[in-house]
Amino acid sequence: MLDRRQFLFSSVAAFAQPKRRPNVLFIATDDMNNALGCYGHPVVKTPNLDRLAARGVRFDRAYCQFAFCSPSRSSVMTGLGPDTTKVYNLQKHFREAVPNVVTISQAFQKNGYFAARVGKIYHYGNPGDIGTNGLDDAPSWNHRVNPKGIDKAEEPKLTNHTPERKNPGSALAFYASPARDEEHTDGMVAAETIKLLEQNKDKPFFLAAGFFRPHCPFIAPKKYFDMYPAEKMEPVPLGASEMDIAPPWAYWTTPGNWNMTRRQTQEVLQAYYASISFVDANVGKLLDALDRLRLTENTIVVFWSDHGYGNGEHGQWMKQTVFEAATRMPLIFAAPMAKARGKGCPRTVELLDLYPTLADLCGLKDVPGNLHGKSLRPLLDNPGAKWDRPAVSQVSRAQKRMGYTIRTERHRYTDWGEAEELYDYKTDPKEIRNLAKDPKHAKLKAELKARLTAITTSRGRA
Repeated sequence: MLDRRQFLFSSVAAFAQPKRRPNVLFIATDDMNNALGCYGHPVVKTPNLDRLAARGVRFDRAYCQFAFCSPSRSSVMTGLGPDTTKVYNLQKHFREAVPNVVTISQAFQKNGYFAARVGKIYHYGNPGDIGTNGLDDAPSWNHRVNPKGIDKAEEPKLTNHTPERKNPGSALAFYASPARDEEHTDGMVAAETIKLLEQNKDKPFFLAAGFFRPHCPFIAPKKYFDMYPAEKMEPVPLGASEMDIAPPWAYWTTPGNWNMTRRQTQEVLQAYYASISFVDANVGKLLDALDRLRLTENTIVVFWSDHGYGNGEHGQWMKQTVFEAATRMPLIFAAPMAKARGKGCPRTVELLDLYPTLADLCGLKDVPGNLHGKSLRPLLDNPGAKWDRPAVSQVSRAQKRMGYTIRTERHRYTDWGEAEELYDYKTDPKEIRNLAKDPKHAKLKAELKARLTAITTSRGRA
């Protein structure tokens, strides 16, 4: 038994030990929209993402900077908008334009953290580059793992409902696999991330787990397909003149729905939802590992997608538009030091905000002063706090045409140079009425355009 002096000494020693810095588990998913249970979707089952949201803050209006994989991911990791990184396609690396930029994981390394990634964080050709480093950035990591699962071998078995689109990475193609979860690339991403958690649980870490689904081709274990009978899937109706509402550059899927039949659309929805539930199951394994290793109370978990995904809204599929479905994506923060738990945040935020938020929460020093986002910490404490920052997204078209859009809590204004769009989500949540030519909204349009121009100019727009 300790005597009084020993007790006091041990108590003082314990008190004097420096508080351990928080860890970060940075979970990325590919092409996921907001079809999640915690976002109120009536069909899709995501119990693990729901329990993550119950531990933190679910951002209901979170938007990407560019509805395309590499531009978006480059922006997230550098904290800089696409007009600064100059990444508008899937080939250019951001260090060609900003060679000395300090990425988010580099900032953690500079502060003594172990930084590693498993799977897709920077751009990979999906599925072509699975198992390789893809368009990665070596200085960003102390360690890299590139899993390659049975789904690669199963690609010849795909059913493709858009046969003119032969690349499986840009086709609405799917396969219900008989293989176990652990044999698939995303199952391996979860397993390898858990190994790194086990190996580095006693040091501060920034671990990035990048899942490849629900990006097409939609390959997932059959049990997830069975959760969503195709005949019960309800396609989004396409009005006869709906693709005439906006200028032609606004649309990427032409003709609408790529002329799929109702049954084909139902099967694609089944496969997409199955892929989401497969990702959810793997996220659950990561959360279970944090609990088992007693890391939960000192680990910030952030879950994000690189952009949204069209499931037939306006006849559009996938990404590469600046409509709501493609620019809005799930963003969930569970930060032990934050005050809010199980709350939804109605404020408009951007993926650019991830870098400054994590730097703020972890108390990083020597963080670049030119980041384009803002720390979300006030919203993690009070999701309803005053916040007057719109989200800005963009997408490129041929002939060097760029479409820029600004999203506030109520409106979206889009500038195509020669044409415009304006939507009021309070009265028109499905973006059916383009108000850009309505004289009654001229003042609002001018205000939003000026605000959009000021923001994009500050972020490198020529």
